[in-house]
Amino acid sequence: MSLVTLLPFIVLIGAMFLMTRSAKKKQQQAASMRNELQPGSGVRTIGGMYATVKEVNEETVLLDAAPGVDLLFAKNSIGAVLTDDEYNRIVHGIEHDLKADGSYVPDDASSLTETDEPAADASSDASDDKPLDLGKKDAPAAPADKVNEAKADQAADVDAIEPKKTDGEADAK
Repeated sequence: MSLVTLLPFIVLIGAMFLMTRSAKKKQQQAASMRNELQPGSGVRTIGGMYATVKEVNEETVLLDAAPGVDLLFAKNSIGAVLTDDEYNRIVHGIEHDLKADGSYVPDDASSLTETDEPAADASSDASDDKPLDLGKKDAPAAPADKVNEAKADQAADVDAIEPKKTDGEADAK
């Protein structure tokens, strides 16, 4: 057998090796994360429940989901160990100080406009004494008649050049 016939098999074996290696690496990282669990840290289970670690045993973890609610989970069911800031933001809704980061996102777009003048209030425009007329305005009759006459003249010119066919039997042989 030549090298050319063996090359596809070598590439296939190499790809399988790389895929299994990355999967093993992820499994080892997850196992080390679960082994380093300590009481007091915030976690997210694989089911999406957020809780605080109360006690860590060899195969199980006791989680404090709410005051007076302790749940026993297998270590394999811990999906992620969260940092204190992330856990407080998700569970308690406590945000860290945004101004300390130096970036600020406004709540509305009014601060992004270049004018410093306040926009006119829409209710002041509606309080005018004149009622708004939203009806269709009638066009003057004279221009419409002129347009209709021009269309009729054009149609007469076309009829003079080429006669109209009124039915299909006129050209039938």
